[in-house]
Amino acid sequence: MEAKKQKKVVLFTSPTCKWCNVAKEYFKNKGIKFKAIDITKDTKAAQDCEKHGCRGVPVVLIGSRWICGFDQKAIEKALN
Repeated sequence: MEAKKQKKVVLFTSPTCKWCNVAKEYFKNKGIKFKAIDITKDTKAAQDCEKHGCRGVPVVLIGSRWICGFDQKAIEKALN
């Protein structure tokens, strides 16, 4: 049986964000591939987050679903 393809996961972070590190550890521990984008270096990414109602980091984008903050239940739901 073929393994289910993981949805694309993007994690928007900043260097001083404690919850961003929690999110990174969570993804690593679960074996979830993700791309981390530092919004302090990428202003367009920061604007995208704001456009979707997220005022702070971390912001998790799973497929087309935006999750503001580290909301483990929402993340697990979006991945399944």
